[in-house]
Amino acid sequence: MLPDTTVLQGKTALFFTLGCKLNFAETSTIGRQLRELGVVLATEGSSADICIINTCSVTSAADRKDRTLIHRVVRENPHAAVVVMGCYAQLKGEEILNIPGVNIVVGAGRKSEVVEHLITFFSGEGVTPTNKHHYAGERIHLHRFEEGCSSDDRTRHFLKVQDGCNYGCTYCTIPKARGVSRNGSIASLVAQAERVAQEGGKEIVLTGVNIGDFGRSTGEQFVDLVRALDQVNGIERYRISSLEPDLLSDELLEVVAQSRSFMPHWHLPLQSGSDTVLALMKRRYRTQLFSDRLARIKEMMPAAFIGVDVIVGMRGETLEFFEESLAYLEGQPVTQLHVFSYSERSGTPALSIPLVVSPEEKKERSKALIDLSNRKLSSFYKEHEGEKRPVLWEHSCVDGKMYGFTDNYIRLEHEFCPDIALSGAITQAKIGREKEPGIAFCSLE
Repeated sequence: MLPDTTVLQGKTALFFTLGCKLNFAETSTIGRQLRELGVVLATEGSSADICIINTCSVTSAADRKDRTLIHRVVRENPHAAVVVMGCYAQLKGEEILNIPGVNIVVGAGRKSEVVEHLITFFSGEGVTPTNKHHYAGERIHLHRFEEGCSSDDRTRHFLKVQDGCNYGCTYCTIPKARGVSRNGSIASLVAQAERVAQEGGKEIVLTGVNIGDFGRSTGEQFVDLVRALDQVNGIERYRISSLEPDLLSDELLEVVAQSRSFMPHWHLPLQSGSDTVLALMKRRYRTQLFSDRLARIKEMMPAAFIGVDVIVGMRGETLEFFEESLAYLEGQPVTQLHVFSYSERSGTPALSIPLVVSPEEKKERSKALIDLSNRKLSSFYKEHEGEKRPVLWEHSCVDGKMYGFTDNYIRLEHEFCPDIALSGAITQAKIGREKEPGIAFCSLE
């Protein structure tokens, strides 16, 4: 017998998402499914019938944020059916289910079942929001790819193309939380991009855990996905959220460099500029390969924005190794650093490495890298000052200003122009001086 979906009609919902853009894409997909069944978004400041929390577990700090948010949502919505899903739910599901007020816990591989669990929950005789209902976190389900596509409040969409990771970095719990590498088919992803175009979307960011590993499920290749998406009419821009350097091939670089719609914007996880630390992390490359990839990007796309992830304070990272990493990054053509402090994660091989970096030292090292990042970002903005580049303007008005990004990810500010912003137009703009780190003035051309 088919489930009675009418039990959800007219119910109100609130959505809370922590962590990566992949999580946002998955939350958005569930939100769309619930709206199609008559669920409406709760008004700001009011309690809801349904609260869905999509969690992150990339660091111990992320776990703390998850717990704090869960308790706050339960406290503020005492009569709601509270659903906790995502990576933290996958790793600590039974523990979360014991939190008073949490009703449904769904692991990372079964997010697509959330709507089904809610229907069952509200269909039960005598069921109240204080009842415990279900925990679905079995690892067997971490082999299935679940679609996800979201839009933010600006102009871009986030399309989930891949999930999971087969790498075994010593500091990371993501393979346990997300499972094996898997992906959607090129045909299904092109269909989602076409739907975004029909809805008026102009920019899509490709998201995943290890995007370059695309094809494990379907036998296809990421470069062929790029070629196919480039043919979708209506999508003006694509960005690739993150790509392992050892999976960034010359072929992919050539395709992106010649593409109609893929932007000169790269995000690469380095994690350390010390080969010794990279070996401790069990990363699949060394600094020479990373340098080669950066050089090839700049050779093919001289104006490209290159963001780089770096972890500081990894077990085994002596002061000498950190200084080696800092000096390496100083000499590379990177645009911006995304700095993360190493976090102890239960069950990871890194815990067997004897040298532990103190929190105070991690803080000092983070500051040194952030200072370097700010200098490099300002230098990049100054390098392009005076250039005319295409800008995709965001819909929102903030204190009488509108904001947008150039093709190479320079963020620009201009007086709000309703005809431009509200249409999400792409216009030519002349880049002016940097107003503050990461934002420059501009004039419209």
